[in-house]
Amino acid sequence: MTIKYEWRGDFGNAALNALHADGFDHPVAQTDWRERLERRSLGWVCAWEDGSLIGFVNVVWDGGVHAFILDTVVARHRRASGIGAALVATAAHEARAAKCEWLHVDFEEHLRSFYFDACGFKETAAGLIAL
Repeated sequence: MTIKYEWRGDFGNAALNALHADGFDHPVAQTDWRERLERRSLGWVCAWEDGSLIGFVNVVWDGGVHAFILDTVVARHRRASGIGAALVATAAHEARAAKCEWLHVDFEEHLRSFYFDACGFKETAAGLIAL
């Protein structure tokens, strides 16, 4: 089966809410992703297989040279097949094309190998305040 990666792909809110719930193990929400992304994102990457949304990553930015990836998610039944790394690679390519110089990510400890080994991020000092 062929996976299609699409920058600023045209998705339905219901499909992304279902994927997000599957990937992050929570009930399906009613988030208006389209409105959120159009207002705050440089872009996003959708992964499609046979017309189904099976992966997604959001690329937000500061309007300058810094981009940040959020909500990287792959459907549970398609994990460990390189889709997540391809989503992030596409996001990096498009952020670079938009003249961003830095792509940031934060993640939970269990995702360290994915982001550092599979995606090529480097460890750096950072700070965080829980609000």
